[in-house]
Amino acid sequence: MKRLLLISSSRVHGSGYLDHSEAEIRDFLGGVKRVLFIPFALRDWAGCGARARERLGRMGFEVDALHEAKDAGEALHRCQAIFIGGGNTFRLLNELYEGKLIDPIRRRVEEGALYMGASAGSNVACLTIKTTNDMPIIQPPSFNALALVPFNINPHYLDPDPASVHTGETREERIREFHEMNGPPVVGLREGSMLRIEGPRVRLKGTASARVFVKQEAPRECPPGSSLDFLLGPR
Repeated sequence: MKRLLLISSSRVHGSGYLDHSEAEIRDFLGGVKRVLFIPFALRDWAGCGARARERLGRMGFEVDALHEAKDAGEALHRCQAIFIGGGNTFRLLNELYEGKLIDPIRRRVEEGALYMGASAGSNVACLTIKTTNDMPIIQPPSFNALALVPFNINPHYLDPDPASVHTGETREERIREFHEMNGPPVVGLREGSMLRIEGPRVRLKGTASARVFVKQEAPRECPPGSSLDFLLGPR
């Protein structure tokens, strides 16, 4: 049974790193003692790893960083839980391909390791990274990602500001453009929201609602606590 916690953002306004998601992280990781952290979405791997180690350490978890491992494959094989943090999704996915880590991560999660992602780390858990907000600062070999879930996410989802004079596309318009060329559902995760997947169950957690886009259907506004099991069904 695959178990994932996909967080829209590692911070929300007025709080620190992972503060808003601490209770859910503690509950999700449960009896896990050690977490394997993957920092490849940011350039400063050491600093990113140290921040995750300190913050999760305050929650009672020990953290190993994949970039420090002598054998990445062995580290993945032995880990109880994987956490991929935020940053640039294109950089992250490129590093996963460069390190030949796509299949090992997917296999380990299918074997039962818990997967936790924030922002870019949530993007790469999906079918592709085509609904990221990030600039393509590097070209990965493919936009295909880990495919741990059969849908896509748009983290940091923003609603249109009626007072704004900005004339560019809104997030909703960009997701509609995605659906002109692609089929998978897209979950617009507002900051403060997260998805918890346990086998066939998907629940919207956190303090913010989400907007779910299914091709050729009207968008669905989903409050915290909503069941989104339909996202795992055949399409």
